Amino acid sequence: MDALQLLPSDRNTRPARMASLAKLPVFWALDGKRAVIAGGSDAAAWKAELLAACGAEIHVYAEELSETFASLINQDGRFLHHRKQWSPASFQSAAIAIADCEDDEAAAAFFDEACRAGVPVNVIDKPKYCQFQFGSIVNRSPVVVAISTDGAAPILAQAIRRRIETLLPPALKSWAALAHSIRDKVNTRVSPGAPRRAFWENFVDRAFGAAPEAETEAGLLADAGRIVTKNTSSSGRVTLVGAGPGDAELLTLKAVRALQAADVILFDDLVSDEVLELARREAKRMLVGKRGGRTSCKQEDINAMMVQLAKAGKRVVRLKSGDPMIFGRAGEEIACLERQGIPVDVVPGITSASAMAARLGVSLTHRDHAQAVRFVTGHSRRGDLPEHLDWQNLAETRTTTIFYMSGRTAGQIRTRLLAAGMDSATPAVVMSAVTRSDERRWIGIVDDLADAVARIGVDNPILIGVGQAFSEARAGAVNAEERQQQDYGQPQARAF
Repeated sequence: MDALQLLPSDRNTRPARMASLAKLPVFWALDGKRAVIAGGSDAAAWKAELLAACGAEIHVYAEELSETFASLINQDGRFLHHRKQWSPASFQSAAIAIADCEDDEAAAAFFDEACRAGVPVNVIDKPKYCQFQFGSIVNRSPVVVAISTDGAAPILAQAIRRRIETLLPPALKSWAALAHSIRDKVNTRVSPGAPRRAFWENFVDRAFGAAPEAETEAGLLADAGRIVTKNTSSSGRVTLVGAGPGDAELLTLKAVRALQAADVILFDDLVSDEVLELARREAKRMLVGKRGGRTSCKQEDINAMMVQLAKAGKRVVRLKSGDPMIFGRAGEEIACLERQGIPVDVVPGITSASAMAARLGVSLTHRDHAQAVRFVTGHSRRGDLPEHLDWQNLAETRTTTIFYMSGRTAGQIRTRLLAAGMDSATPAVVMSAVTRSDERRWIGIVDDLADAVARIGVDNPILIGVGQAFSEARAGAVNAEERQQQDYGQPQARAF
């Protein structure tokens, strides 16, 4: 049996690996190419300076130049100033054309003539007459990052640029140049596939540190020789990665790195599309979700896939929602892989209980209310409550209890807690789809748990939290409800 074919029948319902793009980001080689600039303003000067930085030969058509533009031309021999207006002949052999026009009539004339000449054209600050836009740039050339908001929010693009500037050390420029200089040498020493990627991943680990030194190149090439000696081309590995509750911004840096290095990603049904968007584009994505009431992969089949892929030399990421070591089959998967001699490591993720606490602004072990927290599975293999739970202990409200996967057993949880002596007015919360766009929450008391879950629904994963740690959240919900009653004259639902 081919384990790679054991995917659920609904795997094609997932969105495409690449979300829609407002514009195609393209990095364009202009070295030695003719560029036409019409206009002598400061805005035109900035665009001309940008093109000159790319090595273009700049032909400026303007009867007069701003002081900034004149100074730029005097300092740089790549500029040719034509003291006249542009004409159709100006576009001959041009690779790019840019203009700063005072009105739409002049912009339309320049745009139409450039299009007739087959030259890509941009009229500054006139999107109607632009075949392309300039992004906000982070320059670590040969590493270049460009940010675009499709003209909707240039200030936002600038803010993003500032954030990226702080993340990319200046030394990255030197590392990128070094990578360019040794690429051919590495390619002759290390075979394509896993060995070559292993070399470059080690390179990247160093590239975000101190600047390379004189002996760095020799050390890197020695590393390439060691990779060949190890013959890593036939050895794969598996990494269990926690995808968190759904919000991609809650991924750890290590999780993102694992996704970027993967050959194959086996992901659960609950992993969000935003998380998958961060994965390496070339990685094969395989849905192996297990979810109540739906077609699912058997755990044995998932184990077989991981073994087969790793033995084929693939870097496999087993991507699990939340934290892989909490209420998952991580233990079984690790044991299976270790029996086969396959290297496996784990990248923890933010578990849903922690995300729920953060969303509610609640400390699960607030010293005034609780001295411990416990995570409890809300269903067994049969879909019912687990048989051996200590309900007398669970009814102790000085410990915060979070029930996972508890949507369909909420009524039973309420009944068992009350039967064990818990006060029916004990604070309780219910949340579904924590941190996602369709997140819903309810804050109330244990006695109303079943009705709360019925109101929220069980289409998405449900968490139930019980204990005095939620008392302040409960008080806030009561105050909000009272204000709503004053405003509208009737009780309002507490699920939102």
